[in-house]
Amino acid sequence: MPEISRFFGIIIRMFFDEHNPPHIHVEHQGNKAVFDLRGNITHGNLKSRTAVKLVREWIDLHVTELLENWNLAQAGQELKKIDPLD
Repeated sequence: MPEISRFFGIIIRMFFDEHNPPHIHVEHQGNKAVFDLRGNITHGNLKSRTAVKLVREWIDLHVTELLENWNLAQAGQELKKIDPLD
């Protein structure tokens, strides 16, 4: 499960051989959630509203890079790291 970014205690991963639609796996303080690339939580729950807000902001800033990584993952290629929020 390749980690593609980490910031403010939030870990962002994208898995190989995943199902559509494109999405990311997020972990924060032991809580896990899956976000689509529009920022919607599709599975799980993050207890921190602040963490959810930060993840949504990060997705908005990096949606093109996330889609590129999704295509790489689908092709079984190495994923690229994506800059964290500052």
